[in-house]
Amino acid sequence: MSTALKEGQRAPDFQLPTDGGGSVKLSDMKGSPTVVYFYPKDDTRGCTIEAIDFTRLKPDFDAIGARVIGISADSVSDHDQFKEKHSLDVMLAADEKHDAVDVYGVWVEKNRDGKTFMGIERATFLVDSQGLLARIWRNVDAPGHAEDVLEAAKVL
Repeated sequence: MSTALKEGQRAPDFQLPTDGGGSVKLSDMKGSPTVVYFYPKDDTRGCTIEAIDFTRLKPDFDAIGARVIGISADSVSDHDQFKEKHSLDVMLAADEKHDAVDVYGVWVEKNRDGKTFMGIERATFLVDSQGLLARIWRNVDAPGHAEDVLEAAKVL
């Protein structure tokens, strides 16, 4: 596990399989702002809200040249089903081995209903065109978050 990431430092690179049988490597996105949002699980309430909001705003992200990548520990086939069910239009990467979630420090201890367990913290990292972390949001509340990220991306 790495120490906490800070704004201004280089975004850790990753290469992960994506929905539709593709692959994404963060360093290949250099030259464009990139939104990397981590979410706990496909087709759960908050994660669905967040994915639908990023999809709704995708034309605005496209207009400023920003790419959006959602990452969870779900499988590619789970991502494909999630995208189809909700007509999602954002790239979803599968991090089943926790490569990216570990290096980004979002695999954390959680507590729900008195039970402690490990899971993905809802967090977003805005990477500038040079590959640096421009903004970091931790413990994200899904409603309205995509709009906040879009506004931050517009000033890069």
